[in-house]
Amino acid sequence: MTDPTIPPRLQLGGRPLTVVGRARIYVCGVTPYDVTHLGHAATFVWVDAAERVLRRLGVSVEVCRNVTDVDDVLFDAANRAGAHYDRFAAVQQFHFERDMDALGVRRPTHEPRAHTHVAQVIALAAALLDSGAAYASQGSVYFRGAAVPGAGELERDEALRLLESNGGRTDDPAKHDPLDQAVWQVSASGEPVWPSPWGPGRPGWHAECTAMALSTYGSSVDLHAGGADLRFPHHAYENAQAEAATGVVPFARSWLHVGTVRLDGEKMAKSTGNLVFVADLIARTSGPTVRTLLLDRHYAAPWDFTDASLDQAATRLDALQVAAGRPDSGSSGPQAVLDALVTDLDVPGAMDVATETGGQAARDLIAVLGL
Repeated sequence: MTDPTIPPRLQLGGRPLTVVGRARIYVCGVTPYDVTHLGHAATFVWVDAAERVLRRLGVSVEVCRNVTDVDDVLFDAANRAGAHYDRFAAVQQFHFERDMDALGVRRPTHEPRAHTHVAQVIALAAALLDSGAAYASQGSVYFRGAAVPGAGELERDEALRLLESNGGRTDDPAKHDPLDQAVWQVSASGEPVWPSPWGPGRPGWHAECTAMALSTYGSSVDLHAGGADLRFPHHAYENAQAEAATGVVPFARSWLHVGTVRLDGEKMAKSTGNLVFVADLIARTSGPTVRTLLLDRHYAAPWDFTDASLDQAATRLDALQVAAGRPDSGSSGPQAVLDALVTDLDVPGAMDVATETGGQAARDLIAVLGL
């Protein structure tokens, strides 16, 4: 039986996230090479919702959302546009932040950028070499990755397939094992170059997030978030590198993996061109309506965007706002709303209660969710 004198705690995946003093959230941010689509937005809106629920529980929250501005896809996009990569990234970052503002996503407490954390990646590479978790080869430093898929109960063949589809360079001849991943890598022609003890080069993708998270929060985070498609390889390698470098386990005490947004059954991705842009949807409806569309479901569930789903979100939000204008029908509504929110961020359940109960329960939910 729950002790009513103990404040409620946010539960994710059936496990309570216990924090003392503050909650440290790290979310993998954008690679600023294109405008924001609905799949990107889903992650950041859900992180914002988790932050707001934690604050409602009286927890002090810090959010670190990085910018991956040293990356293959960014370099390729900048080259196609005939622009320098950092100038190109700055323009795309402006559009991203405008979309986040329209969706009511609060600015993060920390926003590290990969190009300003090259020294930290070099320090990470040195620590991994010292621990034996990495090796130097032909001017690059590789993290030993053979055990990483097994930690996530992933078969080697499937892990290799996922690496290949995510720029993992499994055919790199300098590697001892195709599953090894670059912490520091030799720059290709036309890519930016920084000096290092192993020769000129640049950071590896997974190492960038590892270094930015560790330099922001220290050896661990309370909640790590990102899209479900980042679970492997990105989060798996980031987690493994952090634990190998610091010796602190677990690196992330809890995870929030946001389900994939699809169009006609296929994941939204620039490579397939099946994108629905946030700015276009907001022009058709409103920021709160798009936010409702993203939140009125379980955060981990994959789902398909349709015009009908956008209309349903508008109807759902309108009903909630009408309910907020009704007088209170009972004293239990606000607590029932909070109970739903802390139980695996059950926004649909909270909206059902708030819409039916009305009054303060609906007003509380609108305020907590930023609707």
